[in-house]
Amino acid sequence: MAFDFKKEYKEFYLPKAKPELVTVPPMNYIAVRGKGDPNEEDGAYKQAIGLLYGIAYTIKMSKKGSHQIDGYFDFVVPPLEGFWQQSGSNTIDYAHKENFEWISVIRHPIKKV
Repeated sequence: MAFDFKKEYKEFYLPKAKPELVTVPPMNYIAVRGKGDPNEEDGAYKQAIGLLYGIAYTIKMSKKGSHQIDGYFDFVVPPLEGFWQQSGSNTIDYAHKENFEWISVIRHPIKKV
């Protein structure tokens, strides 16, 4: 059965009803970084997320190929996570989404070689 991060690490992926502090250990991710309105049709965000998932699923499905990645084990691709900001501000101005700067990540089980 494939390893599922959401089931094995519920404290990170299924938050409780009340906010609490958790200590998050170092984890491996694949990531994309960019700028712009995430709702823009065929914009940078949409393209970047497509690339991110393409890489995640290529690695996941590598088990079916002839080359085996060292340390690979079958896993469920974890959910997309993201970090958003607008430079020069401590708040978010949703009227100006074109000023968003973002980093989107997917947790990954393979350790850096």
